[in-house]
Amino acid sequence: MTERSIDREPSISSSTTEAEAYDENEKITHSEGSYAMKNMDEQEAGDDVERAGLLPPAEHEKPPPKEPDNSMRSAIIWMVVNTLATIGIVFTNKAIFSDPSLKLVQLTFAAFHFFITWLTLYTLSRPRFAMFSPRRVAIKEIIPLAVAMALNVILPNLSLAFSTVTFYQVARILLTPTVALMNFVLYKSTLPRNAIYALVPACLGVGMVSYYDSLPSADANVKTTSTLGVIFAFSGIFASSLYTVWISSYHKKLQMNSMQLLFNQAPLAAFMLLYVIPFVDTFPVWTEVPVNRWIMILMSGFFACIINMSQFFIIAQTGPVSSTVVGHLKTCSIVALGWLTSGRAVGDKSVIGVFIAIGGIIGYSVVMLKHKAQQGKP
Repeated sequence: MTERSIDREPSISSSTTEAEAYDENEKITHSEGSYAMKNMDEQEAGDDVERAGLLPPAEHEKPPPKEPDNSMRSAIIWMVVNTLATIGIVFTNKAIFSDPSLKLVQLTFAAFHFFITWLTLYTLSRPRFAMFSPRRVAIKEIIPLAVAMALNVILPNLSLAFSTVTFYQVARILLTPTVALMNFVLYKSTLPRNAIYALVPACLGVGMVSYYDSLPSADANVKTTSTLGVIFAFSGIFASSLYTVWISSYHKKLQMNSMQLLFNQAPLAAFMLLYVIPFVDTFPVWTEVPVNRWIMILMSGFFACIINMSQFFIIAQTGPVSSTVVGHLKTCSIVALGWLTSGRAVGDKSVIGVFIAIGGIIGYSVVMLKHKAQQGKP
């Protein structure tokens, strides 16, 4: 069977953030996306690391015996940092959006994150760090991708604003089957049969969570998902899946890696949003916004910066298995913490859907990892 690799953008959802989309990013989701992200990113990012720190030593010198351990230690540290930052940004953004005065300032919030993304990448591209070489591309070439990028951030953020954290994160599992379906429709690419079987319970689990989580509760302490939250979640999944599929084709079309492409996209997306913000966003009285909300907004930007930086090192130093495990760890952690803060009882019926969905996507990842390993055998 043929299979089409998907290069995931390092991080663009300001909820998972620039990441789950990256990273969320996001991300996505850690099956086909994870393998492809290693593809082009690893070639360039890995080459840069090799050139910078793995140059052959002089003949009379012996390579440091501890270097592999140091590399593994560094990779583990960055994976922990990335996981904590991703969890932090989801709950920080949820707290921001819980404020009625900030819930409908989504475009401004997305533009802020795009600026943080660009600033981070600009810093990493400077000679002092030289983590990647920036390349320019004609604006008209990436306008469609920048629009998709904006929707990839705004719609999931709206979902987070009108949903519980648990539903928001579990719904993102649908990215994987949606991307697979789009690749089949657009490029006739297929998946192993066992992978398709694994996606069936994943979809059923998300459906169960969607149903039970959106039912009204008699207990005021129990948080539920509104109908708007469900609509934004599924429209966000479609936008994120389209963006993921496009990313792969743009990588090949423009011969650019994820960092280079995002470096061009982020400022363009932010600039385009400036024309729409006055007509869409409902601004609060800025002087009345509490100080703690401003601190949270700055924290969200900080988390986005950390996610983008750590993602670069993770791409360069880890393989698909590590990336997949980290992705599932983030999903499970966010879902568990979201459940603890939702006020729901352990016996709530939606918890069954959570386990079915997560079990299905983990099963899918195992099948795909085995499939990739078999393809790599001579």
